[in-house]
Amino acid sequence: MLELIREPWTWWVSGTVIATIMFSLLYFGQSFGFSSNLRTICAAAGGGKFVKFFEFNWKSQLWNLVFLIGAVMGGYIAQHYLSNGNPVQISESTIQDLSLLGISAPISSQPEELFGLEAITSIKGFLILAIGGLMVGFGSRYAGGCTFGHAISGLSDLQIPSLIAVIGFFLGGLLMTYLFLPFIF
Repeated sequence: MLELIREPWTWWVSGTVIATIMFSLLYFGQSFGFSSNLRTICAAAGGGKFVKFFEFNWKSQLWNLVFLIGAVMGGYIAQHYLSNGNPVQISESTIQDLSLLGISAPISSQPEELFGLEAITSIKGFLILAIGGLMVGFGSRYAGGCTFGHAISGLSDLQIPSLIAVIGFFLGGLLMTYLFLPFIF
């Protein structure tokens, strides 16, 4: 059984699990979004005393915090106990494209040139992560949710703003991949 869990699963297994979760959330009148957890944490910590945005009933979002904790714990368990030790498998064309940017194929879950200790402690690496993090934070707040929340939850609710946001996320990803990333590296 452990060997079955350690191997990559087919796409339809996760698709079925996501669909089941989404139908359950719709049935119970909830919507899913991972980026809203930061607001919930700030409200639980008393942020509503200082900023009106954090003034809401954070206990109604407690299930989302449980999901956040479960995702972190699940990632830790998967990496340390269920991983078969092989690096992430990516296509040869992706490896060639990355090598043109000076990024080698990953030997673990992430390329060392982007997420290794040397990259993070360099000025360029720190600026890339800091500016990228700020852009993601601003974008998810400006769009009213993160990519996962809009693409999975918003599209499941047939929300037009989520469709527009998802199209914007894809366009932004294409622009970053084909225009900006080659200039950065």
